[in-house]
Amino acid sequence: MKLIFASGNKHKLSELQAKVKGRFSIISMREAGFKGEIEEPGQSLEENAKIKAEFIHSLFHENCFADDSGLEIDALNGEPGVYSARYAGESCSFAENNEKVLKNLEGIENRRARFRTVIHLIYKNEHHEFIGEVEGKITETNRGFDGFGYDPIFIPKGYTKTFAEMTLEEKNQISHRAKAVQQLSDFLMAR
Repeated sequence: MKLIFASGNKHKLSELQAKVKGRFSIISMREAGFKGEIEEPGQSLEENAKIKAEFIHSLFHENCFADDSGLEIDALNGEPGVYSARYAGESCSFAENNEKVLKNLEGIENRRARFRTVIHLIYKNEHHEFIGEVEGKITETNRGFDGFGYDPIFIPKGYTKTFAEMTLEEKNQISHRAKAVQQLSDFLMAR
């Protein structure tokens, strides 16, 4: 079975391919033939995932899915949330996003946060949604060199290492994306 992943993010694609271990084929939207960017005007992770999946489905008319992920920090009223990828500005880097979070949390004791991933699947023209979540806290400095995005500043609950200090295998056991992908995989394997 082949699925088109409505993303050009190589890091996400690698994580997904590692998680499904060849049970089905996941190709990027670029490999499918779409080289552009998909606008994400939604006000929630759920809306953005659906918008991206529907866009790719309208182009290729094949089984496809999209995800949207966000970091939600309690002390920042859920920010950066749906704006996680562009928290420090439209063309910002991962490092700039992390720097902004750490600056906004300076002097704040409550560092509780969660990562959420929403996957929107269009399979045989039917829509399905899967949600993965992991609770944790924000560090006071960047730690680790693996992963991407907010991984260097997020420690999952029950652990002492940030996602960026974990191997891909360790992260794929517990991450928000891994949980949502597991639900997606379980759904597809039952078909």
